[in-house]
Amino acid sequence: MRYTSRNLKCHELIGLEVTVLDHSSKSLSGISGRVVWETKNMLVIEGEGREGMVPKLYGGFSFKLPSGDTVVIDGGEVLGRPEERPRRCG
Repeated sequence: MRYTSRNLKCHELIGLEVTVLDHSSKSLSGISGRVVWETKNMLVIEGEGREGMVPKLYGGFSFKLPSGDTVVIDGGEVLGRPEERPRRCG
């Protein structure tokens, strides 16, 4: 299944470019890079030679899809184990 703005919530996020638009922890806002790992509650983002762990909950994220499109989603929409997300959507 291709990544689209409609089905991003059903995919793994690893490998996508991401920017943290807003977060309850203001120090995390503005972080950008590539998602290198994902857990039930966290995104691990590598950017500028560093890795940072960003909780999904209470965050707003902008993901750049392989097609070049940008999708903005609330972190609460992608909570859960990445391997279980396709089953929830299918």
